[in-house]
Amino acid sequence: METQLNGLIDKITALGGTTSTSRAYRTGLIRQLRGWIPFDSACFTTVDPRTLLSTGAVTDDSIEAIHDRLFEYEYLHSDYNHYHELAKSGDTVATLSGAANGELSRSPRYLNVLQPAGFHDEMRAALVAGGMCWGFLTLFRRNDQPFFKEEDRQLLSSLVPFMAASLRDRSLPRPGENRTNPWTETGLLLLSETLDILSYNHAAHSWMSSLQDAEGLEAESLPRPLRAVCFRALAEDDGTASLNSSACTHVRLQDDTFATIRACRLYGSDSAAKLAVTLESAHTTDMLPIISDALGLTERENEVISGILRGFSTKEMAQALFISPYTVQDHLKSIFLKTGVNSRRELIWQLHSKYSLNS
Repeated sequence: METQLNGLIDKITALGGTTSTSRAYRTGLIRQLRGWIPFDSACFTTVDPRTLLSTGAVTDDSIEAIHDRLFEYEYLHSDYNHYHELAKSGDTVATLSGAANGELSRSPRYLNVLQPAGFHDEMRAALVAGGMCWGFLTLFRRNDQPFFKEEDRQLLSSLVPFMAASLRDRSLPRPGENRTNPWTETGLLLLSETLDILSYNHAAHSWMSSLQDAEGLEAESLPRPLRAVCFRALAEDDGTASLNSSACTHVRLQDDTFATIRACRLYGSDSAAKLAVTLESAHTTDMLPIISDALGLTERENEVISGILRGFSTKEMAQALFISPYTVQDHLKSIFLKTGVNSRRELIWQLHSKYSLNS
């Protein structure tokens, strides 16, 4: 069994070395998984590690047809195996049949979404590496198929760390020599609570096209990351939602630039909720946490890098962070070790050239 598992891990590692993009890697991995764990459909989503919101999904037509309903039951209803709960649990893989003790009818998601679409059991995995979640994988079985077995769950659980590490490595910004996205203006969208577009500006239309291209969607399809931030905003129904809320995600586009999507719920004289959405180029403050998470930097080390990018001296950083200059130097040594550089100047050069981070 151990020999077989090592062989599967080797295949996952080899796939990671032969695919250049996250989307190609996820497509190839779904194809390989079919030979190891029987399933009928799959959805493989990358997420923003800070907000756990979608940055894009690879799926098929049968799941895409119910994707909005899956988002709805993920954010607006209580049910088994919510992704954010799996990401924080000791074992990040679970089956619906196992969580419901074999009684799928106890799950509102099953009764109202999966069963009407012809699906039976599902197995969910939160892909965690380095203490951060980088994606979600869901495998589905049709009504005429048996439940997932415990052996299936254990196998996927053994593979998750290696899959997650590959997603993490592909989350880092890359230098883009042929960047084509010209849109610097912020896109603005107004949507109904059922995610119908009510109005938008010209920039929003262009951003939407870029997001659709990144996921291979048709022009009439709402990008999945946009749907995710909208449902998260709808879930924040206590009146505290804002453009600084957790309804935010950062999405890699085809030219390797990143877009930041934010949403908030609007309140007015009528009872119907509306959603305001902004789409814009990701800034340094957006991307630095993602780079830090992927490189395994601590929050304090992230703050030190922010100080370096702002041109702070060691003394100025110590004063700003309320720590001693000696502690700043210790953090710098750790940062240099993790990033493979030997000086502040080299670190800044790497952030600019390797990760395309602007100061």
